[in-house]
Amino acid sequence: MSAAAADGTGAGAANGAGRMIDLRSDTVTRPTEAMRAAMAAAPVGDDCYGDDPTVLELERRTAEILGKEAAMYVPTGTMSNQLALRAHTEPGDTVLIGPGAHIWFGEGGAPSPISGVVIRPLEGDRGMFDAATLRAALNLDMGTVRARMQSPVRLVCAENTHNGAGGAVWPLDLLREMLAAAREAGLATHLDGARLWNATAASGIPEAEFAVGFDTVNVCFSKALGAPLGSALAGPADLIERARRFKQLYGGGFRQAGIVAAGALYALEHHRERLTRDHARARRLARGLAAIRGLEVDVEGVETNIVRFRTTAVDAPEFAGRCREAGVLLNAYNRRDLRVIPHLHTTDGDVADALEVFRRAAA
Repeated sequence: MSAAAADGTGAGAANGAGRMIDLRSDTVTRPTEAMRAAMAAAPVGDDCYGDDPTVLELERRTAEILGKEAAMYVPTGTMSNQLALRAHTEPGDTVLIGPGAHIWFGEGGAPSPISGVVIRPLEGDRGMFDAATLRAALNLDMGTVRARMQSPVRLVCAENTHNGAGGAVWPLDLLREMLAAAREAGLATHLDGARLWNATAASGIPEAEFAVGFDTVNVCFSKALGAPLGSALAGPADLIERARRFKQLYGGGFRQAGIVAAGALYALEHHRERLTRDHARARRLARGLAAIRGLEVDVEGVETNIVRFRTTAVDAPEFAGRCREAGVLLNAYNRRDLRVIPHLHTTDGDVADALEVFRRAAA
């Protein structure tokens, strides 16, 4: 069992080893000893004044990896995405998103009250949409008077990897065709790359290649990489400066943020290469789930670290409750759908033990 899950996070009885196997998300990790040492030793300043040296180094390095001019460290991925929406739009504008996009479905409906924008989900497959779908969603030219009555389309957002689609990776050619259509239409573009690190680990394509053509990119340090908190928004220096004003407005101003930024910086430099281990364990979980009667999973669709599956014999909340009592934590989303995510602290033994718990829970 994973020693890192030994604090019993979540309700329910522990398994036979006295530990909980927490597969709810890759956000449940704890800082490693080396990360804690980096955080303890971090030089700090005041981020609100722009003089925290560790934050500045994290921002510089993030922008470098993503091939962007500047980056801004913020507390959460939700804030990073919503800052992008606010920086790109004005109230009443329309934002196009892919089906099941986290930027809308997983962020408390934030685009409406914070930016006052209209969200229009596009149809697509596994959270992705093509250039033709984007073009079909654009407003028709119906003259000046009628144009005043329309919500102008200003921004298009993509998500890579796509959480709701089980960590699906956008094929680069599809992504670039969509971005070319967005440029032709004069639209701003934003990439929710919370788990962009996983897309790179799975495909071998550098993060900067996936980021080409996007005006702004959000990346998260507290998901796949295992940092205690934080995300970053990267893009042109003038646009990031505009977003800094909204960061302060939304209450995102840090003080001695270098302490936590050091954890993110350590994760950025030391935890990206190990992501393929999480992917391998996710595939092992998927194959094991597929062999359990009463559970369904698309094994071939597991590209990165997210495994979404369905229960046909027991309601998903009941299934999750049985697993919790047996020492395994996972997420249920409705009466049928569930998700598990192996992470920094998940071991091969955890995978084997979790699958045995799933077998019993599905019986």
